[in-house]
Amino acid sequence: MDLARGGAETRSGLESKALDDVTGAIVDAAYKLHVVLGPGLLESVYEAVLARDLARQGFTVDRQRSVSFEYDDLRFEDAFRVDLLINNSVVVEIKSVERDAPVHAKQLLTYLRLLKLPVGLLINFGRPTLKEGLTRVVNRLAPSASPRLRVNQPPLAG
Repeated sequence: MDLARGGAETRSGLESKALDDVTGAIVDAAYKLHVVLGPGLLESVYEAVLARDLARQGFTVDRQRSVSFEYDDLRFEDAFRVDLLINNSVVVEIKSVERDAPVHAKQLLTYLRLLKLPVGLLINFGRPTLKEGLTRVVNRLAPSASPRLRVNQPPLAG
């Protein structure tokens, strides 16, 4: 048995569990927020309340984090802003629209690629239920085994 490889697999499993814990807490806080405030407010309201709730739980929360990147020897300063960056590991993109647009998930995936992060959540508070407005976007990350986080995904074969 290759112990080095086993250690890497274990470390990867722990990192995945930590990400599941963070995204689970975000989903729980977003659900509570959606139930209490309902759909229809400005994105900035949901962002402020969600950021405060997560900070109160002990998470590191950056709001409207400016991101720069390089491409082909060109530097793009403040090229985009992410709504929320939680624990420097999960991007949360917040929307408050009646209909989801495919470009929203693509935008989040681009942010994840440029930031070299594995997972993000697209939360549309404009939908009637949070389940309808929640999308987990991954960048080179194996799907979560946690049934709690299996939103917008087919159930696992049993």
